[in-house]
Amino acid sequence: MTSSEKQGRGPRLVIGSNPERNRAHNRRVVLEVIRTHGHMGRTEIARRAHITPQAVANIVDELLGEGMLVQLGRLRSGRGQPPIQFAINPDGPLTGGVEIAADHIATTLLDLSGAVRAQAISPLQSATPDQVPGRVLDEIDKLCARIGASRDRLIGVGAVMPGPFEIEGMSSVGPATLPGWKGIDAKATLSRAIGQPVSIENDATAAAVGERLYGAGRQISNFCFLYFGVGLGLGVLKDGVPLRGAFGNAGEIGHVALVPRNGVARYGPEGALERFASLYALREKLAESGRPNLDSEALEPLFARNDPVLAAWITEAADYLAPTVAMIENIFDPETVVFGGNLPDVILDALIAALEPLPVSVSTRAGRTQPRVVRGQTGRFTAALGAAALALHDVLSPQLSLEYSPAVATARP
Repeated sequence: MTSSEKQGRGPRLVIGSNPERNRAHNRRVVLEVIRTHGHMGRTEIARRAHITPQAVANIVDELLGEGMLVQLGRLRSGRGQPPIQFAINPDGPLTGGVEIAADHIATTLLDLSGAVRAQAISPLQSATPDQVPGRVLDEIDKLCARIGASRDRLIGVGAVMPGPFEIEGMSSVGPATLPGWKGIDAKATLSRAIGQPVSIENDATAAAVGERLYGAGRQISNFCFLYFGVGLGLGVLKDGVPLRGAFGNAGEIGHVALVPRNGVARYGPEGALERFASLYALREKLAESGRPNLDSEALEPLFARNDPVLAAWITEAADYLAPTVAMIENIFDPETVVFGGNLPDVILDALIAALEPLPVSVSTRAGRTQPRVVRGQTGRFTAALGAAALALHDVLSPQLSLEYSPAVATARP
């Protein structure tokens, strides 16, 4: 058994299968081997993938024809004819990631290497099913036009929405829930509009994946991501793989009622965590003070001016989030808890500082290599990045494995 297997991560090697009926699986194995190692020849691909050289030759030719691979020339090493090298085509197919929130749409395009090619955030006036599909299509088309690509290059799109999904009696509980989507097949609706297969993911789960691949989680395989969308969600990464739950609703922590560190406990929908510790709760307090409809970008200047309403919200939110962090640690035993999402970095930093002193938990121990709570690094694109990455894995990987970092994780102009 390898050291990775002993640590619970499982073997990193993905092995192909020779029967013809497994051809689709073998194509993914070949793509995964090439993507992971950068470039290589047919013989080396066959050796690493455990697929016959003839099968690899046929698959490589197919992938070249489809624009998924490019031929780099010959690698000169040793005696004899040097092998022709093949690599993932950075100007080939694309995957998209879309976060559909109550007040905005965040969109990202990735190439097959995992590099970010374009991304944008746009305000959303209406999040209803009759408005969202057309807006999603428009946003994707704008990004494709920005990089001179046709929408035909898309081979998959991941979309994230706030949950919970298909839960009777809970669909109207959360303040971040999108209106009018109860009973609507979001996957089919968006697929028809875009003309490409669409996968639907919980926003906090996708955000954890985005942070794992592009942010603070690149060196951490076990962490929890507390996601500040409009509401509040929790994404859990265990050994680099997201915990989804049986129906995609794992991590709906915003609907949990907790006893605050200071103050009076409330129960039922009005005592839900996201009623106090969320962007929605902050905006509600700002609206009561005569400043309605402030977006995330308007919050940083308020913080710089020591706005008393914002300062009071940070204090109250921390009173709820400190026991929340301890609860998360006691349940999941993560290496760290990451705070991220649609709050500006300076406010997240202030919120993390206000958590102290954190309650004792299983994470209260000497010799920690990570702080108990850290700020995420991917900002407002976290969920869209994760959605696009999951769509990429659906296309490329024979199994969902997040044990890699994209070679280039920066946006290209």
